[in-house]
Amino acid sequence: MSAIELTVSWYAAHRRDLPWRRPEAGAWGVLVSEFMLQQTPVNRVLPVYQAWMRRWPKPGDLAAEPGGEAVRAWGRLGYPRRALRLHGAAAAIAERHEGIVPADYTDLRALPGVGDYTAAAVASFAYGRRHAVLDTNVRRVLARVYSGEQYPATAVSAAERALAEKILPERAADAAAWAAASMELGALVCTAKSPRCADCPVAAVCAWNKAGRPEHTGPARRGQTYAGTDRQCRGALLAVLRAASAPVEADTLFAAWPADEEQRGRALRSLLEDGLTVRTADGRYALP
Repeated sequence: MSAIELTVSWYAAHRRDLPWRRPEAGAWGVLVSEFMLQQTPVNRVLPVYQAWMRRWPKPGDLAAEPGGEAVRAWGRLGYPRRALRLHGAAAAIAERHEGIVPADYTDLRALPGVGDYTAAAVASFAYGRRHAVLDTNVRRVLARVYSGEQYPATAVSAAERALAEKILPERAADAAAWAAASMELGALVCTAKSPRCADCPVAAVCAWNKAGRPEHTGPARRGQTYAGTDRQCRGALLAVLRAASAPVEADTLFAAWPADEEQRGRALRSLLEDGLTVRTADGRYALP
């Protein structure tokens, strides 16, 4: 059996039961999950996703509310601009597509906040379309199984995309199954730090495994820090606004980050520039 067949067979037996994979989730549930799962683990996404879908089961439900409510419901998932972009996508879906998430890649790509990966993922997972879906997990599987490299390059290269297109099954249903299966394999078995090669269904045909699992020789891979960063400061300020039922005074907002006034000012300016925070006529601060 090929690596694709082995992976799809493994997926059928080991896939996680996640709410956005259930038929009732629909394309809107898939789109919401893709926005939330960007750089955020499943266990953190699950409770927010479930609350979100109960409140806004259709794109039009979200589009009917202010963007600030999306930011509030986003909670501490991080990268809150995703909430505003998802709100913008919902509004575009309601306006351009009669409230139905489009199936066509080009239409999906035209939605606010939707890039190549998200458009391909929604078309594939929600509608069974034939697309190369290249998220971090899939790219790692491709790098190891086909290219014999421990990690893929930082950004998707032309050669990497060509490989993904070359091995993509011809039948749309098979291509969609491979996209989901390879992503799950990368998330559960072919992980970045501690791959479980002994449990891997494609270990016997994996180029990296057969080569003795050589160490990465490219640029050093640095993990993202959070403590003490502008991101943490932005999060602290946003937490105050999410918890407030009315605009807050500057002193109340600033008390969330008293240690570094310069950093606090920089973070607040960036929140205002990103549209995540607004200043009222009387000088107070609120969600948009």
